[in-house]
Amino acid sequence: MSLSSYGKLATDVYDITRPIGHSFGDVEFYLKRLKSCTGRVLEPAVGTGRVMIPLMEAGLEMEGLDNSHEMVAICRARCAERGLQPVLYEGDMGSLSLPERYEAIIIPAGSFLLIERREESLGSLKRFREHLVPGGRLILDLELQTDFSVGTVSTGTVETPRGETITVESKVVEVNFLEQYSVSHMRYEKWRDGELLQTEMQRFPLRWYGLEEFELILKSLGFSEVVVSADYEYGKRPTRADQTFTYEARLA
Repeated sequence: MSLSSYGKLATDVYDITRPIGHSFGDVEFYLKRLKSCTGRVLEPAVGTGRVMIPLMEAGLEMEGLDNSHEMVAICRARCAERGLQPVLYEGDMGSLSLPERYEAIIIPAGSFLLIERREESLGSLKRFREHLVPGGRLILDLELQTDFSVGTVSTGTVETPRGETITVESKVVEVNFLEQYSVSHMRYEKWRDGELLQTEMQRFPLRWYGLEEFELILKSLGFSEVVVSADYEYGKRPTRADQTFTYEARLA
């Protein structure tokens, strides 16, 4: 599957810059939307557990999945630190095949955009539908890419708890507004006392969808009662392209 997988350095950077419970407004939003759930909730693309762990601590029966072995390992460790015993799977959203059915499936933080090919995105949505109980809900975040141009380079540094420095360089190598995707190359380097210890490259694709386009896709796949929210204000429809769009839909 053409989906970005986080390696060791990318995972370390994510774990440091987005610690457990760090919220963009999404943690509180998902807690409110899921407070009535009494059954299982699945978070594909669970990452290190930034969102899942606070939901578990609030009493929700959470399960997680990620295609990155490193992310799953960190998530399991962060849960163990808190005395939590999660159900975690390693695998892709597009080949989702789990033994349970869920009252809700959630994908915060725009992680759904990481599925590079459109047909794989649609296949993932079908898999989600198959894993929901009747009346179950799908809730996910999307964003539009409004400021990408080929050749744009951004850099940053992250200090690790062990006194190392990880430099991060992101370069946009492809933007296709007609087909609605972009590709960036990420380069991670770990340094200590001027010595390069490790280098890691990551291909980082993003595929985006129009506001009404995604509503129509959900309805065509058998979802109903679609509600779109802007910047984690439930039911407040987006008015700007730079807002986060959260879709909530129920299995008909």
